[in-house]
Amino acid sequence: MDKWDELTAVFVESKEDTIAYLNHCNKENLYWIAEIFDDISAQLQSTEFIECIEQLGEKYPDLDLETDISFAKQMMAD
Repeated sequence: MDKWDELTAVFVESKEDTIAYLNHCNKENLYWIAEIFDDISAQLQSTEFIECIEQLGEKYPDLDLETDISFAKQMMAD
């Protein structure tokens, strides 16, 4: 299992904990975690998660999270 898979496994254990963590996550960590938004979304299938990352995208526009958020939304639709 690679590091991205390990990290995804941690984030999908609890939707509530994941959302709480992301809402208090520092900007640098959020930037790296955004790389697996789609994997998290695919497993959580949670509109609350999508709403959370959309709010983070608005909070940190300089992180340019639009593509990561878009992929996460697509994983919800599939």
